[in-house]
Amino acid sequence: MPGAPEPGAQGTSMPGETPPAESGTGTGTGPYRPLKRGWATGPLLALWIVVILCALFFLAYAIILATD
Repeated sequence: MPGAPEPGAQGTSMPGETPPAESGTGTGTGPYRPLKRGWATGPLLALWIVVILCALFFLAYAIILATD
């Protein structure tokens, strides 16, 4: 068949053969940095304060509605 590439020609691979991977997908990219544990204390504290304030608001609102 004219114009068809031969098996193993430049830029092609044989059927069932896996082409080479890209170089940027390896696991050894960059220096080792140990993982930090969870959220920082500041953002977590701010989140809990907001959650408690919202819970207190709805509790007070429910008490006001129940007493009227």
